[in-house]
Amino acid sequence: MEQTLAIIKPDAVEGRRSGEILNHLEKAGFRLRALRMTHLTREQAEAFYAVHRERPFFSSLVSFMTSGPCIPLVLESDGAVERLREVIGATDPAEAEEGTVRRLYAESKERNAIHASDSRENARDEISFFFPRSTLLPTLG
Repeated sequence: MEQTLAIIKPDAVEGRRSGEILNHLEKAGFRLRALRMTHLTREQAEAFYAVHRERPFFSSLVSFMTSGPCIPLVLESDGAVERLREVIGATDPAEAEEGTVRRLYAESKERNAIHASDSRENARDEISFFFPRSTLLPTLG
């Protein structure tokens, strides 16, 4: 079993789509191992998205992620990182496959409902950013 991080972003929380997204993820076979609602500060968002600091969208991404509450969550399944990326779909919902989270619930490329870790290493780092190891439920066998 593998764990990965997802974040239900402020647009989906504000639009009251969090429950639908969680349901979608559970129906796709993920087990929920941790969840919390938080409102990121600018410093937290800048630290979390530091890998994108030099990209032109960094400032708008930080502003968006601090615009309202979000819901970080730890999901578990076989091949969780790759599987979650498939289930959520392309960054731009117009390019996402039918039935994916972003195709169903995202507003635009910038307001795309959900974040997902893009590698095992990033999943480990991103999980620890939001959840101390002691707060995670044990991995199921």
